[in-house]
Order: sequence, then structure tokens, then C-alpha cells
Amino acid sequence: MFTFETADQKEVRRFRIAQFNGRPATVRSDGSTVTGHVRAVQEVEESVPPRWTITIVPTPPREAMVTPRPASPRVRRFR
Repeated sequence: MFTFETADQKEVRRFRIAQFNGRPATVRSDGSTVTGHVRAVQEVEESVPPRWTITIVPTPPREAMVTPRPASPRVRRFR
């Protein structure tokens, strides 16, 4: 699991929407990119300005699908 803190309210809203809809979210932190499903968005109570702790369960990267080219063209002539 990947956990980080943020004080950006727009970012927190984006993660809450992704969590509610069950969609993956992407985070860029320290030059690395993590994509996965949001597990938790929790507010840190004793902080001024407000901060949130976000937990993401990373998903493995997809392998690029290679589609073989057909041997003959798929163009059909009109008669």
C-alpha cells in the first residue's frame, strides 16, 4: 500500500470521487508515479491548515498488447 499526506483540497476531492466510483487514481510523488484504487481518505485532526492521509492500493502496470497485422488487407471493393 502507498500512503501519503496532502493539504490540497482539490486533490482530496479527486481521490474521494475515485474511491466512491471504484476507479483507479494516479499520484505523482518524488518523480515516481503510482496508480491504484483509493482505499482510505482520512483527515488529520490536529493540523492547521487541514491535511489528509490518503492510502492507495497499487495495481501492477498493464503489459502492452501486441496485435498481429492481418496477412491480407481488410478493404472490400464495392460492386
